[in-house]
Amino acid sequence: MPARARSSRLPSAAGIFEEARFDSACDHTDTAGCCVNRQVVLLTGTPRLFRTSDFMCNDHSLPTSRRAAIGLFGASLMAGLGACAAPVDPPTQSLSAQPGVEGPGTSGDDSGGPLSGPTASSPATPKRLRRSFSPDYVLPPIQGGLAPVITRIPTKHPVVFLTIDDGAVKSPESVRLLAANDLPASLFLTKNTIRDKPGFFRAFMEQGSLVENHTISHNVNMTTQWGYQRQLEDIAGMQEFAVQEYGRTPTLFRPPGGAYSTAMRQAVAAAGLKAIVTWEAKANVGRMDYQYGNSLRPGDIVLMHFRAEFSADFAAFRAAQLAAGLEVVLLEEFLGIQ
Repeated sequence: MPARARSSRLPSAAGIFEEARFDSACDHTDTAGCCVNRQVVLLTGTPRLFRTSDFMCNDHSLPTSRRAAIGLFGASLMAGLGACAAPVDPPTQSLSAQPGVEGPGTSGDDSGGPLSGPTASSPATPKRLRRSFSPDYVLPPIQGGLAPVITRIPTKHPVVFLTIDDGAVKSPESVRLLAANDLPASLFLTKNTIRDKPGFFRAFMEQGSLVENHTISHNVNMTTQWGYQRQLEDIAGMQEFAVQEYGRTPTLFRPPGGAYSTAMRQAVAAAGLKAIVTWEAKANVGRMDYQYGNSLRPGDIVLMHFRAEFSADFAAFRAAQLAAGLEVVLLEEFLGIQ
């Protein structure tokens, strides 16, 4: 990471989250010596259509006289005919179908199975309408056997790209948060951290996210400890694992720790990948860290991790993204390398 790294703690995401509750402390401690096991409950609103019958009262007392009874019957009959002749209001559009407004999603478990669908008594909630953009950036080709390195995307569009690394903590809450907000992400996964439950990440793919290459071993010193051939084996091995588990060949590579070298760029290209992807902003222990400035910029690539602090990190990213007025777009889609 460059020495210019700065940190800023964003204000609480009031108005975005209904509440944040703290569960029992977990046993995870990251390099910052801080651990938050927090679950965030998103605000969700579902418009409801009421029928006339919802407001009808069934507790009418009978009149004491026959004339009054006949009069009441006639009035009720006319009211009933009028109600039958009245046009039925058309269904209103769900808020979740409007750009920039999210509806509730479905939940999954850490068994790697598919997400549970809507119940028979609850209609499916339409997804929000994702904004689309015509890319104004072209990914550089591999030249001289070296894969290009991307730190951020130079674009005039109000877009930001979410990337999530490793896969060590497989929490159903991470599935729910991305589904509820309908946000796609590039998942840079490491074989050694996901091989116990690789199926867990298929739920993200069903939501529109893609699995990319983060090596087999996650050796953060691979550029200094290993030569070209050993690096190639570690990268190519993850390529094969991803194809076997997810049926797609990764196109992007993220170096463990972010460090890369000429030998790594050669190995990445030889393994069939199109680019190395790093970052200039990250969600870290419930706050946003920026290498430049103090807010997200169009074209920023944001780093997150699958870890115990996922909910807190996601809340920090979501608040920063909304404050900057940026749309979360899948990096591979913008680059045209899905």
